[in-house]
Amino acid sequence: MKITAVLLAAGQGTRMKSDQPKVLHPLCGKPMLWHVMEALKEVTTEMPVVVVGHGAEEVTKYLGASARTVLQEPQLGTGHAAMQAESLLMGKSDLVIVTYADMPLLRGETFEQLVETQRLNTGPFSLLTVIADEPRGFGRIVRKPDGTVESIVEEYVATPEQKQIKELNVGAYCFNAEWLWGALKRIEKNQKKGEYYLTDVVGIAVKDNLPVQAVLHDDFVETIGINTRVHLSEAESAMRQRINRGHMLNGVSMTDPASTYIEAGVQIGKDTNVLPNTHLHGDTIIGERNTIGPNTIIRDTTIGNGCKIISSVLEGAVLEDNVDMGPFARLRKGARLKSHVHMGNFGEVKDSTLHEGVKMGHFSYIGNADIGAHSNIGAGTITANYDGEKKHATVIGENVFIGSDTMLVAPLEIGNGARTGAGAIVTKNVPDDTLVVGMPARAIKKLRKKKE
Repeated sequence: MKITAVLLAAGQGTRMKSDQPKVLHPLCGKPMLWHVMEALKEVTTEMPVVVVGHGAEEVTKYLGASARTVLQEPQLGTGHAAMQAESLLMGKSDLVIVTYADMPLLRGETFEQLVETQRLNTGPFSLLTVIADEPRGFGRIVRKPDGTVESIVEEYVATPEQKQIKELNVGAYCFNAEWLWGALKRIEKNQKKGEYYLTDVVGIAVKDNLPVQAVLHDDFVETIGINTRVHLSEAESAMRQRINRGHMLNGVSMTDPASTYIEAGVQIGKDTNVLPNTHLHGDTIIGERNTIGPNTIIRDTTIGNGCKIISSVLEGAVLEDNVDMGPFARLRKGARLKSHVHMGNFGEVKDSTLHEGVKMGHFSYIGNADIGAHSNIGAGTITANYDGEKKHATVIGENVFIGSDTMLVAPLEIGNGARTGAGAIVTKNVPDDTLVVGMPARAIKKLRKKKE
Protein backbone atom coordinates (compact mmCIF):
# COMPACT_ATOMS: atom_id res chain seq x y z
CA MET A 1 0.00 0.00 0.00
CA LYS A 2 1.35 3.39 -1.00
CA ILE A 3 1.04 6.06 1.70
CA THR A 4 1.96 9.69 1.03
CA ALA A 5 1.96 12.70 3.33
CA VAL A 6 0.83 16.18 2.31
CA LEU A 7 2.09 18.92 4.63
CA LEU A 8 0.34 22.26 4.58
CA ALA A 9 3.04 24.92 4.94
CA ALA A 10 1.76 27.86 2.93
CA GLY A 11 0.43 30.07 5.73
CA GLN A 12 1.92 33.45 6.44
CA GLY A 13 2.15 32.98 10.19
CA THR A 14 1.45 36.66 10.90
CA ARG A 15 1.20 36.13 14.65
CA MET A 16 4.84 35.03 14.76
CA LYS A 17 5.75 38.60 13.75
CA SER A 18 8.73 37.41 11.77
CA ASP A 19 10.23 37.74 8.30
CA GLN A 20 11.15 34.06 8.45
CA PRO A 21 8.55 31.51 7.27
CA LYS A 22 6.86 30.06 10.32
CA VAL A 23 7.64 26.44 9.51
CA LEU A 24 11.38 27.20 9.44
CA HIS A 25 11.49 28.55 12.99
CA PRO A 26 13.77 26.25 14.99
CA LEU A 27 12.58 23.86 17.67
CA CYS A 28 15.35 22.14 19.61
CA GLY A 29 17.80 22.98 16.85
CA LYS A 30 15.72 21.87 13.85
CA PRO A 31 12.99 23.69 11.88
CA MET A 32 9.53 22.67 13.04
CA LEU A 33 8.93 21.35 9.51
CA TRP A 34 11.82 18.89 10.01
CA HIS A 35 10.18 17.40 13.09
CA VAL A 36 6.90 16.74 11.28
CA MET A 37 8.68 15.14 8.34
CA GLU A 38 10.74 12.90 10.63
CA ALA A 39 7.59 11.64 12.35
CA LEU A 40 5.88 10.96 9.02
CA LYS A 41 8.86 8.94 7.75
CA GLU A 42 7.85 6.21 10.18
CA VAL A 43 4.52 5.60 8.48
CA THR A 44 4.71 6.79 4.85
CA THR A 45 6.15 4.92 1.88
CA GLU A 46 6.48 7.77 -0.63
CA MET A 47 8.27 11.11 -0.73
CA PRO A 48 6.13 13.78 0.99
CA VAL A 49 4.50 16.72 -0.74
CA VAL A 50 4.80 20.12 0.95
CA VAL A 51 2.34 22.83 -0.05
CA VAL A 52 4.23 26.14 0.07
CA GLY A 53 3.11 29.74 -0.21
CA HIS A 54 4.48 32.44 2.05
CA GLY A 55 8.28 32.23 1.93
CA ALA A 56 8.02 29.52 -0.73
CA GLU A 57 11.54 30.04 -2.02
CA GLU A 58 13.12 29.71 1.43
CA VAL A 59 11.06 26.65 2.35
CA THR A 60 11.76 24.96 -0.98
CA LYS A 61 15.48 25.65 -0.64
CA TYR A 62 15.53 24.16 2.84
CA LEU A 63 13.71 21.01 1.71
CA GLY A 64 16.00 20.36 -1.21
CA ALA A 65 15.54 16.80 -2.45
CA SER A 66 13.80 15.61 0.73
CA ALA A 67 10.29 16.51 -0.50
CA ARG A 68 8.27 17.58 -3.49
CA THR A 69 6.78 21.05 -3.28
CA VAL A 70 3.73 22.62 -4.86
CA LEU A 71 2.82 26.30 -4.73
CA GLN A 72 -0.51 27.53 -3.37
CA GLU A 73 -1.15 30.89 -4.98
CA PRO A 74 -3.39 32.57 -4.05
CA GLN A 75 -3.84 31.12 -0.57
CA LEU A 76 -7.54 30.35 -0.25
CA GLY A 77 -7.68 28.12 2.79
CA THR A 78 -6.73 24.62 3.87
CA GLY A 79 -9.03 22.83 1.46
CA HIS A 80 -7.61 24.82 -1.42
CA ALA A 81 -4.09 24.01 -0.18
CA ALA A 82 -4.76 20.27 -0.19
CA MET A 83 -6.14 20.56 -3.75
CA GLN A 84 -2.73 21.67 -4.99
CA ALA A 85 -1.25 18.22 -4.35
CA GLU A 86 -3.68 16.46 -6.69
CA SER A 87 -1.52 16.93 -9.78
CA LEU A 88 1.37 15.14 -8.08
CA LEU A 89 -0.57 12.37 -6.35
CA MET A 90 -3.63 11.52 -8.45
CA GLY A 91 -3.56 7.77 -9.07
CA LYS A 92 -0.19 7.37 -7.35
CA SER A 93 -1.15 6.74 -3.74
CA ASP A 94 -3.64 4.62 -1.80
CA LEU A 95 -3.75 6.65 1.42
CA VAL A 96 -2.93 10.32 1.86
CA ILE A 97 -2.07 11.82 5.24
CA VAL A 98 -2.83 15.54 5.36
CA THR A 99 -1.49 17.53 8.29
CA TYR A 100 -0.04 20.89 9.19
CA ALA A 101 3.68 21.63 9.12
CA ASP A 102 3.40 23.70 12.31
CA MET A 103 2.56 20.74 14.57
CA PRO A 104 6.07 19.45 15.34
CA LEU A 105 5.26 17.43 18.46
CA LEU A 106 3.18 14.76 16.74
CA ARG A 107 4.96 11.41 16.96
CA GLY A 108 5.40 8.74 14.34
CA GLU A 109 3.41 6.25 16.42
CA THR A 110 0.50 8.68 16.52
CA PHE A 111 0.43 8.83 12.73
CA GLU A 112 0.70 5.03 12.66
CA GLN A 113 -2.39 4.76 14.83
CA LEU A 114 -4.22 7.16 12.52
CA VAL A 115 -3.27 5.14 9.44
CA GLU A 116 -4.24 1.85 11.06
CA THR A 117 -7.64 3.27 11.96
CA GLN A 118 -8.20 4.24 8.33
CA ARG A 119 -7.08 0.81 7.10
CA LEU A 120 -9.97 -0.67 9.08
CA ASN A 121 -12.40 2.11 8.24
CA THR A 122 -15.04 1.41 5.61
CA GLY A 123 -15.44 5.17 5.22
CA PRO A 124 -13.30 7.65 3.28
CA PHE A 125 -11.12 9.04 6.06
CA SER A 126 -10.12 9.16 9.72
CA LEU A 127 -8.96 12.12 11.78
CA LEU A 128 -7.09 12.77 15.00
CA THR A 129 -8.82 14.36 18.01
CA VAL A 130 -7.87 15.26 21.58
CA ILE A 131 -9.68 16.09 24.81
CA ALA A 132 -8.62 19.45 26.25
CA ASP A 133 -9.94 22.20 28.50
CA GLU A 134 -8.14 24.89 26.51
CA PRO A 135 -9.44 24.90 22.91
CA ARG A 136 -6.69 27.12 21.43
CA GLY A 137 -8.97 27.86 18.50
CA PHE A 138 -9.41 24.22 17.45
CA GLY A 139 -12.70 23.08 15.95
CA ARG A 140 -15.10 21.07 18.13
CA ILE A 141 -15.91 17.47 17.27
CA VAL A 142 -19.60 16.59 17.15
CA ARG A 143 -20.20 12.84 17.15
CA LYS A 144 -23.13 10.70 16.08
CA PRO A 145 -24.71 8.19 18.49
CA ASP A 146 -22.63 5.42 16.87
CA GLY A 147 -19.40 7.25 17.68
CA THR A 148 -18.49 8.35 14.18
CA VAL A 149 -17.94 12.04 13.45
CA GLU A 150 -20.95 14.09 12.42
CA SER A 151 -19.23 17.47 12.00
CA ILE A 152 -16.33 19.73 12.92
CA VAL A 153 -17.58 23.07 14.19
CA GLU A 154 -15.07 25.91 13.93
CA GLU A 155 -14.82 28.06 17.04
CA TYR A 156 -15.91 31.29 15.38
CA VAL A 157 -19.29 29.81 14.41
CA ALA A 158 -19.79 27.50 17.41
CA THR A 159 -22.84 28.01 19.61
CA PRO A 160 -22.34 28.42 23.39
CA GLU A 161 -23.34 24.77 23.81
CA GLN A 162 -20.90 23.60 21.15
CA LYS A 163 -18.10 25.60 22.76
CA GLN A 164 -18.51 23.41 25.84
CA ILE A 165 -17.40 20.37 23.84
CA LYS A 166 -13.96 19.22 25.03
CA GLU A 167 -13.08 17.03 22.06
CA LEU A 168 -11.09 19.04 19.55
CA ASN A 169 -9.95 18.55 15.96
CA VAL A 170 -6.16 18.29 15.92
CA GLY A 171 -5.71 18.78 12.18
CA ALA A 172 -4.27 15.43 11.10
CA TYR A 173 -6.20 13.28 8.61
CA CYS A 174 -5.74 10.03 6.74
CA PHE A 175 -7.77 9.86 3.51
CA ASN A 176 -8.65 7.28 0.95
CA ALA A 177 -6.79 8.97 -1.89
CA GLU A 178 -9.32 8.26 -4.63
CA TRP A 179 -12.16 9.72 -2.56
CA LEU A 180 -10.14 12.75 -1.40
CA TRP A 181 -9.56 14.38 -4.80
CA GLY A 182 -13.22 14.24 -5.72
CA ALA A 183 -14.36 15.49 -2.30
CA LEU A 184 -12.04 18.50 -2.40
CA LYS A 185 -13.74 19.68 -5.58
CA ARG A 186 -17.10 19.60 -3.77
CA ILE A 187 -16.04 21.99 -0.99
CA GLU A 188 -17.91 25.28 -1.21
CA LYS A 189 -16.23 28.60 -0.54
CA ASN A 190 -16.94 29.95 2.93
CA GLN A 191 -18.87 33.15 2.29
CA LYS A 192 -17.60 34.87 5.44
CA LYS A 193 -13.91 34.12 4.96
CA GLY A 194 -13.76 33.60 1.21
CA GLU A 195 -11.79 30.37 1.69
CA TYR A 196 -12.18 26.61 1.20
CA TYR A 197 -11.92 24.67 4.45
CA LEU A 198 -10.56 21.13 4.57
CA THR A 199 -12.82 20.36 7.54
CA ASP A 200 -15.83 20.66 5.24
CA VAL A 201 -15.04 17.23 3.83
CA VAL A 202 -16.66 15.80 6.98
CA GLY A 203 -20.00 17.20 5.87
CA ILE A 204 -19.49 15.79 2.38
CA ALA A 205 -18.83 12.29 3.76
CA VAL A 206 -21.80 12.47 6.13
CA LYS A 207 -24.07 13.66 3.31
CA ASP A 208 -23.05 10.56 1.36
CA ASN A 209 -23.73 8.34 4.43
CA LEU A 210 -20.05 7.42 4.71
CA PRO A 211 -18.53 6.96 8.20
CA VAL A 212 -15.78 9.29 9.41
CA GLN A 213 -13.72 7.76 12.22
CA ALA A 214 -11.85 9.67 14.92
CA VAL A 215 -8.73 8.58 16.79
CA LEU A 216 -8.96 10.09 20.28
CA HIS A 217 -5.44 10.96 21.42
CA ASP A 218 -4.68 11.17 25.15
CA ASP A 219 -1.78 13.66 25.07
CA PHE A 220 -2.80 17.26 24.51
CA VAL A 221 0.82 18.48 24.64
CA GLU A 222 1.67 16.40 21.57
CA THR A 223 -1.03 18.18 19.61
CA ILE A 224 0.23 21.72 20.27
CA GLY A 225 0.15 23.79 17.11
CA ILE A 226 2.40 26.81 16.81
CA ASN A 227 0.89 30.17 15.93
CA THR A 228 2.86 32.51 18.21
CA ARG A 229 6.26 32.60 19.81
CA VAL A 230 4.57 31.75 23.10
CA HIS A 231 3.38 28.50 21.50
CA LEU A 232 6.90 27.96 20.14
CA SER A 233 8.39 28.23 23.62
CA GLU A 234 5.80 25.78 24.97
CA ALA A 235 6.64 23.31 22.22
CA GLU A 236 10.37 23.82 22.84
CA SER A 237 9.93 22.90 26.49
CA ALA A 238 7.85 19.83 25.65
CA MET A 239 10.28 18.66 22.97
CA ARG A 240 13.27 19.18 25.28
CA GLN A 241 11.62 17.04 27.96
CA ARG A 242 10.99 14.34 25.38
CA ILE A 243 14.59 14.42 24.12
CA ASN A 244 16.07 14.35 27.62
CA ARG A 245 13.81 11.53 28.71
CA GLY A 246 14.85 9.50 25.68
CA HIS A 247 18.54 9.92 26.53
CA MET A 248 18.00 9.02 30.18
CA LEU A 249 16.08 5.87 29.21
CA ASN A 250 19.11 4.97 27.05
CA GLY A 251 21.53 5.18 29.98
CA VAL A 252 22.53 8.86 30.14
CA SER A 253 22.47 10.58 33.54
CA MET A 254 21.25 14.15 34.04
CA THR A 255 21.49 15.84 37.41
CA ASP A 256 18.80 18.35 36.45
CA PRO A 257 17.01 17.69 33.13
CA ALA A 258 15.12 20.99 33.44
CA SER A 259 18.38 22.92 33.02
CA THR A 260 19.87 20.62 30.38
CA TYR A 261 19.43 21.66 26.73
CA ILE A 262 19.96 18.98 24.09
CA GLU A 263 18.99 19.50 20.47
CA ALA A 264 17.33 16.91 18.26
CA GLY A 265 19.83 14.58 16.62
CA VAL A 266 22.54 14.79 19.29
CA GLN A 267 23.94 11.34 20.16
CA ILE A 268 25.11 10.44 23.69
CA GLY A 269 26.55 7.12 24.87
CA LYS A 270 25.57 5.28 28.02
CA ASP A 271 26.98 6.15 31.45
CA THR A 272 27.72 9.70 30.36
CA ASN A 273 26.68 12.30 32.94
CA VAL A 274 25.38 15.64 31.64
CA LEU A 275 25.46 18.29 34.35
CA PRO A 276 23.24 21.39 34.70
CA ASN A 277 23.27 24.32 32.29
CA THR A 278 24.88 22.27 29.54
CA HIS A 279 23.86 22.97 25.92
CA LEU A 280 24.45 20.32 23.24
CA HIS A 281 23.85 21.53 19.69
CA GLY A 282 23.96 20.43 16.06
CA ASP A 283 25.83 17.37 14.83
CA THR A 284 27.31 16.46 18.19
CA ILE A 285 28.25 12.88 19.05
CA ILE A 286 29.32 12.02 22.60
CA GLY A 287 30.63 8.61 23.60
CA GLU A 288 30.35 6.66 26.84
CA ARG A 289 31.43 7.37 30.44
CA ASN A 290 31.96 11.09 29.96
CA THR A 291 31.27 13.93 32.37
CA ILE A 292 29.96 16.98 30.51
CA GLY A 293 29.43 20.27 32.34
CA PRO A 294 28.26 22.06 34.24
CA ASN A 295 27.98 25.30 32.24
CA THR A 296 29.25 23.81 28.99
CA ILE A 297 28.32 24.55 25.36
CA ILE A 298 29.11 21.97 22.69
CA ARG A 299 28.27 22.34 19.00
CA ASP A 300 29.05 20.07 16.00
CA THR A 301 31.67 18.20 18.01
CA THR A 302 32.64 14.54 18.37
CA ILE A 303 33.77 13.33 21.79
CA GLY A 304 35.16 9.89 22.58
CA ASN A 305 34.89 7.91 25.80
CA GLY A 306 35.94 8.78 29.35
CA CYS A 307 36.35 12.53 28.82
CA LYS A 308 35.79 15.25 31.40
CA ILE A 309 34.74 18.69 30.19
CA ILE A 310 34.03 21.40 32.73
CA SER A 311 32.52 24.84 32.01
CA SER A 312 33.91 25.02 28.49
CA VAL A 313 32.87 25.85 24.91
CA LEU A 314 33.54 23.42 22.04
CA GLU A 315 32.66 24.14 18.40
CA GLY A 316 33.55 21.96 15.42
CA ALA A 317 36.10 19.95 17.40
CA VAL A 318 37.10 16.30 17.80
CA LEU A 319 38.14 14.77 21.12
CA GLU A 320 39.43 11.23 21.43
CA ASP A 321 39.28 9.16 24.62
CA ASN A 322 40.16 10.31 28.15
CA VAL A 323 40.59 14.00 27.40
CA ASP A 324 40.07 16.43 30.24
CA MET A 325 39.65 20.16 29.80
CA GLY A 326 38.48 23.27 31.61
CA PRO A 327 37.14 25.06 33.34
CA PHE A 328 36.71 27.94 30.88
CA ALA A 329 38.54 26.32 27.98
CA ARG A 330 37.54 26.81 24.35
CA LEU A 331 37.92 24.63 21.28
CA ARG A 332 37.20 26.26 17.94
CA LYS A 333 36.66 24.76 14.50
CA GLY A 334 39.34 22.28 13.47
CA ALA A 335 40.62 21.55 16.97
CA ARG A 336 41.53 17.90 17.51
CA LEU A 337 42.59 16.59 20.90
CA LYS A 338 43.85 13.03 20.87
CA SER A 339 43.69 10.59 23.76
CA HIS A 340 44.81 11.62 27.26
CA VAL A 341 45.26 15.29 26.36
CA HIS A 342 44.91 17.75 29.23
CA MET A 343 43.85 21.32 28.52
CA GLY A 344 43.86 23.84 31.35
CA ASN A 345 41.58 26.74 32.13
CA PHE A 346 41.30 29.79 29.86
CA GLY A 347 43.03 28.04 26.97
CA GLU A 348 41.96 28.16 23.33
CA VAL A 349 42.72 25.84 20.41
CA LYS A 350 41.79 26.41 16.74
CA ASP A 351 42.68 24.43 13.61
CA SER A 352 45.25 22.44 15.54
CA THR A 353 46.01 18.88 16.59
CA LEU A 354 47.24 18.00 20.06
CA HIS A 355 48.59 14.46 19.92
CA GLU A 356 48.40 11.81 22.62
CA GLY A 357 49.30 12.88 26.13
CA VAL A 358 49.89 16.58 25.38
CA LYS A 359 49.46 18.86 28.38
CA MET A 360 48.46 22.41 27.60
CA GLY A 361 48.67 24.94 30.40
CA HIS A 362 46.21 27.65 31.21
CA PHE A 363 45.99 31.06 29.49
CA SER A 364 47.38 29.66 26.22
CA TYR A 365 46.37 30.06 22.58
CA ILE A 366 47.22 27.38 20.02
CA GLY A 367 46.26 28.08 16.39
CA ASN A 368 47.25 26.34 13.13
CA ALA A 369 49.57 24.04 15.02
CA ASP A 370 50.50 20.38 15.26
CA ILE A 371 51.83 19.39 18.68
CA GLY A 372 53.59 16.05 19.07
CA ALA A 373 52.81 13.41 21.65
CA HIS A 374 53.64 14.00 25.31
CA SER A 375 54.73 17.58 24.81
CA ASN A 376 54.05 20.18 27.51
CA ILE A 377 52.71 23.61 26.62
CA GLY A 378 53.39 26.00 29.50
CA ALA A 379 50.96 28.58 30.81
CA GLY A 380 50.61 31.69 28.67
CA THR A 381 52.03 30.14 25.49
CA ILE A 382 50.91 31.86 22.29
CA THR A 383 51.25 30.75 18.68
CA ALA A 384 51.50 33.95 16.65
CA ASN A 385 50.04 32.35 13.53
CA TYR A 386 48.71 35.40 11.63
CA ASP A 387 50.96 37.98 9.98
CA GLY A 388 48.14 40.30 8.95
CA GLU A 389 47.65 38.63 5.57
CA LYS A 390 48.09 34.87 5.95
CA LYS A 391 48.00 32.25 8.65
CA HIS A 392 51.08 30.09 9.16
CA ALA A 393 51.66 26.73 10.80
CA THR A 394 53.59 25.84 13.92
CA VAL A 395 54.88 22.27 14.15
CA ILE A 396 56.07 21.04 17.53
CA GLY A 397 57.67 17.63 17.88
CA GLU A 398 57.27 14.99 20.56
CA ASN A 399 58.37 15.34 24.18
CA VAL A 400 58.86 19.09 23.80
CA PHE A 401 58.70 21.44 26.78
CA ILE A 402 57.45 24.94 26.02
CA GLY A 403 58.15 27.28 28.92
CA SER A 404 55.57 29.65 30.36
CA ASP A 405 54.82 32.82 28.37
CA THR A 406 56.61 31.57 25.26
CA MET A 407 55.71 33.33 22.00
CA LEU A 408 55.95 31.02 18.97
CA VAL A 409 56.08 33.12 15.79
CA ALA A 410 54.94 31.03 12.80
CA PRO A 411 55.92 29.61 10.41
CA LEU A 412 57.95 27.59 12.87
CA GLU A 413 59.17 24.08 13.59
CA ILE A 414 60.40 22.86 16.95
CA GLY A 415 62.19 19.52 17.00
CA ASN A 416 61.63 16.51 19.21
CA GLY A 417 62.81 16.88 22.78
CA ALA A 418 63.47 20.64 22.47
CA ARG A 419 62.79 23.15 25.23
CA THR A 420 62.10 26.87 25.46
CA GLY A 421 62.81 29.04 28.45
CA ALA A 422 60.09 31.05 30.14
CA GLY A 423 59.25 34.23 28.21
CA ALA A 424 61.12 33.19 25.08
CA ILE A 425 60.10 34.67 21.72
CA VAL A 426 60.90 31.98 19.17
CA THR A 427 61.19 33.19 15.58
CA LYS A 428 63.46 30.52 14.06
CA ASN A 429 63.23 26.75 13.83
CA VAL A 430 64.60 24.85 16.83
CA PRO A 431 66.57 21.61 16.22
CA ASP A 432 65.90 18.41 18.15
CA ASP A 433 66.98 18.31 21.79
CA THR A 434 67.91 22.00 21.93
CA LEU A 435 67.19 24.60 24.63
CA VAL A 436 66.41 28.13 23.45
CA VAL A 437 65.89 31.21 25.62
CA GLY A 438 65.58 34.96 25.30
CA MET A 439 64.10 37.56 22.98
CA PRO A 440 64.53 36.63 20.20
CA ALA A 441 65.23 33.09 21.36
CA ARG A 442 68.69 31.64 20.82
CA ALA A 443 70.14 28.23 21.48
CA ILE A 444 72.29 27.98 24.58
CA LYS A 445 72.93 24.28 24.79
CA LYS A 446 72.25 20.88 23.34
CA LEU A 447 70.19 18.78 25.71
CA ARG A 448 71.31 15.32 26.66
CA LYS A 449 68.86 12.67 25.62
CA LYS A 450 67.44 10.55 28.37
CA LYS A 451 68.42 6.91 28.23
CA GLU A 452 65.67 4.62 27.07
